Amino acid sequence: MAQWIHMSQMIQRLSDDTVNNLYPPTAFPIEVRHFLAEWIESQRWDDFALEKVELESQAQTLLDQTISMLQSISQQNANVSMLNQQPLRFAVMVKEILAKERALLGTTPSSTPQYQQHQNRENSFPSMQDVDHLVLKVLEVQDIRQKMHQLQEELNWERQNFEGLQGPIQQNGMDPKNSEIQKLQNHIQQLEYNVKALATTRLISKLKAWQWEQHKATIGHPFDENLHPLQTWCEQLLGVNGKLRQELMLIGEPIPELQERLGKLLQVLIQSSLMVEKQPPQVIKTQSKFCTTVRYLLGEKVASGKPVVLKAQIMNEMQARNLGSVPGDNVGELINNTAILEHNAVSKSTCATFRNMSIKKIKRADRRGSESVTEEKFALLFSAEITITGCDTPYRIQDRVPFMVPERVPWRMMYSTLNSKFTSEVQTNHNLDNYNQHFLAQKIFDKPDFGDDFSNILVSWGQFNKEVLPGRTFTFWQWFEGVMELSKKHLKTYWSEGLIFGFIGKQHLHLILKDRPNGTFLLRFSDSEIGGITIAYVSATENGGQKIQNIQPFTKKDLDIRNLGDRIRDINDITYLYPAFPKDEVFKRFYSEPRASPPGGYIPVSLQTRVGTNQFQQPLGQQEQDMEGGASGEFPCFNE
Repeated sequence: MAQWIHMSQMIQRLSDDTVNNLYPPTAFPIEVRHFLAEWIESQRWDDFALEKVELESQAQTLLDQTISMLQSISQQNANVSMLNQQPLRFAVMVKEILAKERALLGTTPSSTPQYQQHQNRENSFPSMQDVDHLVLKVLEVQDIRQKMHQLQEELNWERQNFEGLQGPIQQNGMDPKNSEIQKLQNHIQQLEYNVKALATTRLISKLKAWQWEQHKATIGHPFDENLHPLQTWCEQLLGVNGKLRQELMLIGEPIPELQERLGKLLQVLIQSSLMVEKQPPQVIKTQSKFCTTVRYLLGEKVASGKPVVLKAQIMNEMQARNLGSVPGDNVGELINNTAILEHNAVSKSTCATFRNMSIKKIKRADRRGSESVTEEKFALLFSAEITITGCDTPYRIQDRVPFMVPERVPWRMMYSTLNSKFTSEVQTNHNLDNYNQHFLAQKIFDKPDFGDDFSNILVSWGQFNKEVLPGRTFTFWQWFEGVMELSKKHLKTYWSEGLIFGFIGKQHLHLILKDRPNGTFLLRFSDSEIGGITIAYVSATENGGQKIQNIQPFTKKDLDIRNLGDRIRDINDITYLYPAFPKDEVFKRFYSEPRASPPGGYIPVSLQTRVGTNQFQQPLGQQEQDMEGGASGEFPCFNE
């Protein structure tokens, strides 16, 4: 259908004569192309040619299906007389129309949807067009079944009237009408299963994609949590399944294999419709309350009568990955672990809400080597027995296998996650830039001199949060998390307005500052201290040259005492924010107002930040602050 979408946009710019030549009104009106766009593009028209008489029957089938679908769309006997033509000529005409479209669009057959369908299937998700197409296919099945029934009645009539006169009718499927019935029956079998299997597979893919997006939302990725479209698709697929099973019954001849396949698809649909809409916290302490919401997308189809009770149980990682096998030992005890599945008529959702669940006790595995308690994962399994209206037997449903956590991921995925986590925690729209990304990669891979692309280099869990960084006492994640915490509490506005350069290596730092005037500075996160921000600036040397100085990092404790804007104002050695913005113009609004004189005739005191490595001269107020045990406001320069 993608080709038609682009073609319909181009048609607006074509003349009426060109459009009529492309879609002959008396042979193949443009309305036919529009209403059957997706179906037309999914067929292999390129196989047909006028000289290939052996394809006559296939062409006839396509022509019959076209007419049938047009009649079904109009829900009445539409005027389709213009399509009453030779089947091969019809197929070749459609082939030529599609080829002309591709020529106008500048595409090739290999780039069209019917050839890409198999390659893209795993990445394609159901849409409203999918549902409409599926309903259309069901109408097609019903039409074929009606034709088959009509042929069967005619066959029975002929048998009754001519059996005595002409002897036994040809047996073993040699009778023409009997052969036609068998042909239609085979077509129904293939069509019914293929349509339902494809639609169900694509829906399951979409459900899994929603769950993956929900998972990523816990680390800051944007997430559309609306489940109503998926609920609609589930309900429509359930209805289609019921109609297809009904068609099998109306055929009159049992087809056990197809019935079994449709039953399995039905079971997959019913089980996959159980979704954890609101996930519990990722880290749960024992003896503490938490809540979670489980939603059933086929809630309106649940048979009335006995209420559906959902039960939660806790299991370790091995048990969770083997849900089909018999569960092992009980690894934990949950309090308030049952909830009733209730339907909300206003929101049209059916949910079970666990409001006060808690873990009473948990059995942990023996840790080995450097494993920490936080590395052992557990999962909550939600299950219930449910009966769907129109189904004879109840189904046992439970949520899916937990998310797989790979041991290694490409750096591009790691960086995307770090960026989402950072912007989410700091609550900012200002993303990490390419310079930040490159420095972070250099740090986690311990390759400070590597200038190429890190995108496809794999990052292990050990590099992320088990192995301490070279020359440090902390891991990469501990260091990165410290930066996030500092930014969230003290640097949000500075970062959001682009005043903080952020993550930058020494080589890059010297490269961009080496030709700048003395006093040019930038703000960067400390490379050597958790949760610190430092000021790097250009300073004069004793012989008239230049050097890059790094002021001792300010931590959360320091910025609690005096904010970053006031500290920048205090330091006279820095004058221009890189590349050349006067600091007082940029940071003026962050400066604190002078304090009014306190009552009682006391002399006012204040804190100031000064830079230097020699004897400090501090204001009286700061000396008193130091004597009382507070942090000093003076910071030496040093090279990280």
